[in-house]
Amino acid sequence: MMKEIRLDHTTRKLMKYIDRFSGATILVIGDIIMDEYIWGDVSRISPEAPVPVVDVRQETKMLGGAANVINNIASLGGRAILCGVVGDDGTGKDLKERISALGFSTEGILIEPDRPTTIKTRIVAHSQQVVRFDREGRKPIRDENIKGLLDFVKRVKGQIDGVVVSDYGKGVISAPLMKGIRKILAGSHITLAVDPKPGHFEYYHGIDVITPNHHEAGAFCGMAILDDDRLIQAGKKILWGLKCRSVLITQGKDGMTLFEKNGEISHIPTMARKVFDVTGAGDTVISTFSLGLASGMDLKSAAVMSNLAAGIVVGEVGTSTVKAEELKHVIREHLKRP
Repeated sequence: MMKEIRLDHTTRKLMKYIDRFSGATILVIGDIIMDEYIWGDVSRISPEAPVPVVDVRQETKMLGGAANVINNIASLGGRAILCGVVGDDGTGKDLKERISALGFSTEGILIEPDRPTTIKTRIVAHSQQVVRFDREGRKPIRDENIKGLLDFVKRVKGQIDGVVVSDYGKGVISAPLMKGIRKILAGSHITLAVDPKPGHFEYYHGIDVITPNHHEAGAFCGMAILDDDRLIQAGKKILWGLKCRSVLITQGKDGMTLFEKNGEISHIPTMARKVFDVTGAGDTVISTFSLGLASGMDLKSAAVMSNLAAGIVVGEVGTSTVKAEELKHVIREHLKRP
């Protein structure tokens, strides 16, 4: 049976945990991406083809993928360590420089000369995404780099409270890597959370937390999640099939549903007032959820906190992060409501 979590009962105890975020360190391992945005206006259709002509006003680049996860953690006041692979190219160099400029170590970022660093370019006009094009390679990383990443995890194990696997399907996350991570973390207090990619669910056996959206959960279960019955069926299948401690299925405007190993199912209604862009929302959810657990929150409270954070970022256009003070403000505003 699914129970709805009443936010007014839960949010009152959230505020104290935000100040504890600074005492938690999360290792993020996964696909490091550059998110590029080309902003402009559309006032005419091309005479060459029935497509809009975008008059470019501005271009920006932001940390994406696993790099956006560490950016979210830092923005919330936590500490983060990044581990992944980039290409031996200008974009890889640019990413490392941006990460260093934010005060993060790049020691865990390995270079693979024959693969391009992933760039996702989005053209946005009048706050609407017109088109996206990707420049990337998705082949698995080399065996020596898998070993290199696992060696790095071993070196920093004593410094961390949680691990987030950010799987964007670009070749970093694989069955051998996940097996190695689980072996390193076995018997420790360190929480292992995964933001999954369809087609890779079989890699994620025995983890603590998995945060698929409803499309990803449905793809794994071989069905479209169209109602609560199918949602519950999917959540249970993931939970027991992968032997996870918990499953958090995000459902866009319909909120999130948390499935726990003890059999409890809790629904959290959405806190988003406006939805302009869901880019990076999954990064925010797993960042906040993992940071909450590492700071002593129970699963339900961490899920509510991640829901509040996601409600902030979807109201912005482009990849964005949530600051701790913004999160506190949203909690205060919610508590004022009748």
